[in-house]
Amino acid sequence: MLEPMNELDEVWSQKLSDALIQAQTAGRGDVADYLALRASNDALRQTSVKWLFDSLLEIAAFANRNGGSIALETENSHRFAFGNSTLVGALARLRQGVRCLTIEAGWTRTPADGFMRGGALAIGRLSHFGISKHDVELFLVLENDSPGWFASDKNGRRSLFDSRNLNEHFQVFLGTN
Repeated sequence: MLEPMNELDEVWSQKLSDALIQAQTAGRGDVADYLALRASNDALRQTSVKWLFDSLLEIAAFANRNGGSIALETENSHRFAFGNSTLVGALARLRQGVRCLTIEAGWTRTPADGFMRGGALAIGRLSHFGISKHDVELFLVLENDSPGWFASDKNGRRSLFDSRNLNEHFQVFLGTN
């Protein structure tokens, strides 16, 4: 569903790679370390956002193979507001009749986009049309040097968010939960 990278991401990746080589050649270890960290974080973000979307779409595809009539809309290079920040990423909408489950995930790309709170590498959101009490905000964070999606509750407590949670949201979307 998600393209691995759009053209702008490819250009950005190449520019970072070129800058890293130049920094290493110029003996600027501090700049080279920063650029290497940036490239590593971008790879984690892309992989984790792809996992989030692919997992939900796999659940929907299984339902469709078993008689579901779920329509799918996707948008790459999606921009959305999160607090005072603008995030760039992807969006998918699952529709069945009047029900709609929207998933969007991304991260800030430029300083003008703002910053992501809570040490997040990426931020996602699952929205249930008409039943906002089931909406959830997701934060991709490194915990024990391993990336993971975490859901945040109203009190700011975070809990691991995995494919089981995605399935629960899908059941809410279907009206079976």
